Amino acid sequence: MLDATLKTQLKAYLEKVTQPFEIVASLDDSDKSRELLALLNDIVGLSDKIALRTDGSDTRRPSFSLNHPDGNISLHFAGIPMGHEFTSLVLALLQVGGHPSKTAADVIEQIKNIEGEFNFETYFSLSCQNCPDVVQALNLMAVINPNIRHVAIDGALFQDEVEQRQIMSVPSIYLNGQPFGQGRMGVEEILAKIDTGAAARDAEKLSAKQAFDVLVVGGGPAGASAAIYAARKGIRTGVAAERFGGQVLDTMAIENFISIQETEGPKLARALEEHVKQYDVDIMNLQRADKLIPATQAGQLHEVRFTSGASLKAKTVILATGARWREMNVPGEQEYRGRGVAYCPHCDGPLFKGKRVAVIGGGNSGVEAAIDLAGIVAQVTLIEFDSQLRADAVLQRKLFSLPNVTVVTSALTSEVKGDGQKVTGLVYKDRNSSEFHSLDLEGIFVQIGLVPNTDWLKGTVELSPRGEIVVDSRGQTSLPGIFAAGDVTTVPYKQIVIAVGEGAKASLGAFDHLIRTSAPA
Repeated sequence: MLDATLKTQLKAYLEKVTQPFEIVASLDDSDKSRELLALLNDIVGLSDKIALRTDGSDTRRPSFSLNHPDGNISLHFAGIPMGHEFTSLVLALLQVGGHPSKTAADVIEQIKNIEGEFNFETYFSLSCQNCPDVVQALNLMAVINPNIRHVAIDGALFQDEVEQRQIMSVPSIYLNGQPFGQGRMGVEEILAKIDTGAAARDAEKLSAKQAFDVLVVGGGPAGASAAIYAARKGIRTGVAAERFGGQVLDTMAIENFISIQETEGPKLARALEEHVKQYDVDIMNLQRADKLIPATQAGQLHEVRFTSGASLKAKTVILATGARWREMNVPGEQEYRGRGVAYCPHCDGPLFKGKRVAVIGGGNSGVEAAIDLAGIVAQVTLIEFDSQLRADAVLQRKLFSLPNVTVVTSALTSEVKGDGQKVTGLVYKDRNSSEFHSLDLEGIFVQIGLVPNTDWLKGTVELSPRGEIVVDSRGQTSLPGIFAAGDVTTVPYKQIVIAVGEGAKASLGAFDHLIRTSAPA
């Protein structure tokens, strides 16, 4: 199952296992069960502290659990955790085997102290770059607290369950049989939902913090770069982010970040965060900015308030809140979001195997999505508003070579249709003839660009007609001491490498502002 190189790497990791445990597999006579058995045999062959049993009684087959002799851990995988989930498997093996997690001590203590019964189920796809964060978070919680149980389920392998629960987006998380959440979540975010009172306690702690010299709002490439450049100046630096990594977390292949030939968004996001942690930077996650209260006179502090109730003050602020997926804003889109309307083809594509889908958008993202989906689904219809596709020529050639792809140009998506439970089709208008056409389908993937996250800034800093923060050549906004960087600004060409540079520039601009405003007369 595993090649020689991967076995060598895995063996080195498994040497960190200090406590014996066993893998209990539930199998049948299917090819997938034989595949899983081969993987598990490879694993137990690499460590004398791991044993394998094949007499499991789980109704989901193939599946396996990682069990301690004392039975105080309930951690299961239903399916074969390869692809993006192989890392989740390796971490689970290490943590069940006694290797300590790098998670902060106060978070581990919070997990230990949670009371109640929590039975989590996570549906994932092997191509989903958002799923491992959820799987790894819940696995860790199951290892630490015996009241928490978790099973990670490959939705593509257990299609009956996916159909029964009408799951059309991954990761989809269930708690005690009821929907708990969708999309990327980390340990802290999950804890905030199940540990009542945690958010209020955290907000109180944040509000009590000393004022920062530089407060960066946002944790994407621009925010990470700004934080590093500020910290290197030796000044008090903080980063408040809704999720560290930002939009990069939803990006699959990255092949144009200079000096790195190829990587994936989540991998780059982790590298950015680890780099920031090398410096004395106060990182505050799960904080969505809600209001900016700028200083009104010299010597005053700027204030940023958050939806959590927290409030932070700083001498200078760098706004790097990035952008989010642009929505179609048509009837039915919000009603069927996560029930057929999706924004991540890599994550949710496997759930539409053999079905009919549409991709909205003819730029690089839309065409790449259509190409990827064509290998999974029965039929792809790409709908573009313009009279021609805007994607690179090499992508268009690939797209038009695929037999199960139809391209419709000069088309305005007008409505998402559904039966009350899930998407059943869409309506588009032919912009040339003004005629309306209906498509019967099961999924709609929206890929029409980004919109800046500046709703909370209206009435404070100057915004462009597109809602972007207007900045000068130093990253300065219309307000003294308030800077901005990245996709949220008017700087053209929304690229990761540009955001990194703009973050550095805004940070240097903020430092220069601090020097000039704090210098004695």
